[in-house]
Amino acid sequence: MGDPRNVALTETARALGWRGRGGRFDVLPLVIQPPFGDRLLCNVPGDAVLEVPLAHPDYAWFEELGLRWHAVPAISDMCLEIGGICYPCAPFNGWYMGTEIGARNLADADRYDQLPVVAQRLGLDTSTERSLWRDHALVELNVAVLYSFERAGVTMTDHHTESRRFLTHLSKEEKAGRVCPADWSWIVPPLSGSATPVFHRYYDTSVLTPAFVHHRQALA
Repeated sequence: MGDPRNVALTETARALGWRGRGGRFDVLPLVIQPPFGDRLLCNVPGDAVLEVPLAHPDYAWFEELGLRWHAVPAISDMCLEIGGICYPCAPFNGWYMGTEIGARNLADADRYDQLPVVAQRLGLDTSTERSLWRDHALVELNVAVLYSFERAGVTMTDHHTESRRFLTHLSKEEKAGRVCPADWSWIVPPLSGSATPVFHRYYDTSVLTPAFVHHRQALA
C-alpha cells in the first residue's frame, strides 16, 4: 500500500489477519517463521516506532507532501552466521545516513518515487533530462531529510562526514595489519559520489565471518 518493495510482505501480513490504516507509511508487523508450525504475526505497538515528519528549511510547501520516515533502521530479515551455523532471529540496528532515506527510499522509482513530485513543486523543467531536474530535486529531498532529523533531535549522519570517517577507520585497520573488506557499491553514496573520498579507490572484497547474511530461504 505504500513502499512497493514491501508489497509482498504486506500481502503476507494481511493474509495472516493484519489490517493497517491503508496509508503510505503504515508500520508493518513482524512475521516470524518458527521451525515448526504456522507463522506468527506480531504487531508493533504504535508508540514503539518514532517517525520523523519531513520538512524543508526553505520551502514551506514541503510539509504538504506528507512524507515521513522512521528514526531507527532495524534489520530483522537476516541471519547471524557463526561457524557455519545460521542464527535466524538476531535483529540489529544502527542509525541512518541521510542518503539512505533521501536518495534511495524516497527517491528510487521502484520505491516512493518522489523526485517528480518534488521537481514539480520546485517548478523545474521535467520535459528534458538535460535540465538535470532529477539532480536538483534529489539534493533538496536530502536537505529536507537531514534538516528534519536534526530538528527532531534524532541521530543522523551525512554522506560526506561518513565517507571521511570510513577512510579513517580503514587506515587504522590497515596499519594494524588487518583487512577491512568493503563493497564499493555500498560504500560510495548514491548522491555526489565523486565528491566523496571513498569514490576514488577500490576495496578488499574478502568475506569474513562471523557475519550477517541473507537467509538461504527467503520469506515466501
